Amino acid sequence: MSRSSLQTRLAARGFDGTTILLLPGLAFMIALFVYPFLYGVVDSLVPKDGGAWYANYAKFFSDPFQYNTIGATLWLALPVTIINLAFAVPVAFRVRLMRRQRLLTTILVLPITLGTVFVADGLVTFLGPRGWFNHTLLLLGILDSPVKLTNNYWGVFASLLITGFPFAFLLTLSYVTGIDPAIEQAAATLGAGPRRRFFRVFLPLLVPGLAVTFCLAFVQAFAVFPSAVLLGAPAGPTRVISIAAYQAAFEQYDHSLGSAIALIMGGVELAVVLAVLGGRSFFYRGPAGGTKG
Repeated sequence: MSRSSLQTRLAARGFDGTTILLLPGLAFMIALFVYPFLYGVVDSLVPKDGGAWYANYAKFFSDPFQYNTIGATLWLALPVTIINLAFAVPVAFRVRLMRRQRLLTTILVLPITLGTVFVADGLVTFLGPRGWFNHTLLLLGILDSPVKLTNNYWGVFASLLITGFPFAFLLTLSYVTGIDPAIEQAAATLGAGPRRRFFRVFLPLLVPGLAVTFCLAFVQAFAVFPSAVLLGAPAGPTRVISIAAYQAAFEQYDHSLGSAIALIMGGVELAVVLAVLGGRSFFYRGPAGGTKG
């Protein structure tokens, strides 16, 4: 019996043409994610001034000015993510029934194309003490003096809402339009009203997708940097953890501490993501079998 070819033997072990096509993507992932991540981990364990391997982490958590940035960032990212998701769901349900869905979707996602820096810079002009917002309210007699909406928490909050909503809306719309309309029609035929159809039919099917949308939108908001600098108070209530990492690496020239803060930042994000993904089971168990086709 002739010996099988090398190609046949490799295919039997799972190394076929499809596997080879994955190699460029795997090499790209290793070069741009795995290696930098491992380098950052090792760098964080080698303090600039020497000492134990955990010195950078001990330094961060022993300084209230540093570890309070975790709470400040969560206080921005979590409310923004919840509000964006709360608005994205009803808007997505309404848009899916519109005839000119593409036009309205294009308008709603326009802030994504502008970039965070452009949006933040525009809000400085719009929400500033002499901006259009305050000027209009003063002319209408609603305000007696300008309200402070920049260089504080609310300026950063507004910027994150504007830049984060289109992202949450697009993801939510894709999940909403993927649910088979026949399921809703069947529920309506059986006498279920709009409210009951949403909570008993749509919500269980949407929870897995909404959990993923929440996680992605949260990670995007948690990584806020330009808005916190341009619209917030970088030395005060909007000193987020990304600013702490930047200052350690590029102002104090302590890249080891900067790497440690970046890893702490990633750890907090991972904890929230795991909590959200783990909480999906409380709403729905089983396959999402309500999608089209």
